[in-house]
Amino acid sequence: MKSTTVRRVALSAAVVTALTGLAACGTEDSANGDKAVGRSLTHANPLAALRSAEKSTDKAESARVRSTTSIGDTMSMTANGALTWGDGMKGNLTITYTGGKLAEAMRKAGTSSMEARYLPDAYYAKMSEQFAQQSGGRHWIRYAYDDLAKLGGGSGAYMKDQMQNTTPNQSVKLLLASGDVKKVGQEQVSGVSATHYSGTVDVADLAGKNSGLDAGQLADLKKQLSQAGVSTETVDIWIDGQDLLVKKVEKARMTAGVMTSTAYYSDYGVPVTAEAPPAADTKDFKDLMKAGGPASGSGVGAS
Repeated sequence: MKSTTVRRVALSAAVVTALTGLAACGTEDSANGDKAVGRSLTHANPLAALRSAEKSTDKAESARVRSTTSIGDTMSMTANGALTWGDGMKGNLTITYTGGKLAEAMRKAGTSSMEARYLPDAYYAKMSEQFAQQSGGRHWIRYAYDDLAKLGGGSGAYMKDQMQNTTPNQSVKLLLASGDVKKVGQEQVSGVSATHYSGTVDVADLAGKNSGLDAGQLADLKKQLSQAGVSTETVDIWIDGQDLLVKKVEKARMTAGVMTSTAYYSDYGVPVTAEAPPAADTKDFKDLMKAGGPASGSGVGAS
């Protein structure tokens, strides 16, 4: 595979990895030990129940996450690991590409999975030996959030904002902000009784409410969302008897197909450490862009 193609695949995978990590973390809600709220969920009003769950989330600092994400025939993947958000987003996820065009491209690039490390100012993706052979022996790519913000206009700025500022109760906030929430009923999630809530949210409208984008960036994001065919998404969350989120499902119809993201949360309060890989084994995203030029940029758009 040509080096520009490997770079293109690397950049595409990195963007998806970032969004997958965000989706996995974007609805977390819970705590453990002396951090746990530990109240019984007795709210008759769905909004009251969600507000209580959101408060519980603020007391949480880490959890194990396992998730699946798919977008039409473009890609499907799983993510497993642990994240902490007490002092900026940090954590480690193993991303496995299980199907679709992106999985095929990744296999051609020498791998079907990669490790992702999240730090407050950047995240790192560990690529294949084939990639390392064409990148001076370096296995990791560093993606500074500032660089991603410059790459994709409004969507890039939004990604940076979300990666740095999104708290793990994002889906709870989405439902609260939408005003469209209904209680579905009691269901079992991983052997635990949980209350199921559902609603529909306007993606662009809520992006404006829940991000630090300026007017120009928000207008650009709305245009890109429109081009991608995204207008609304359904959000379903499950909260257990201790006001802790145990499951989240988000669905949206896009030009590329139906997007579905499902995440489960457990082991709240688990210790999480994340460190930058050795500099000698890391290639910076900016350097890849300079070496690959427009071809590398097109890879992001293709993802």
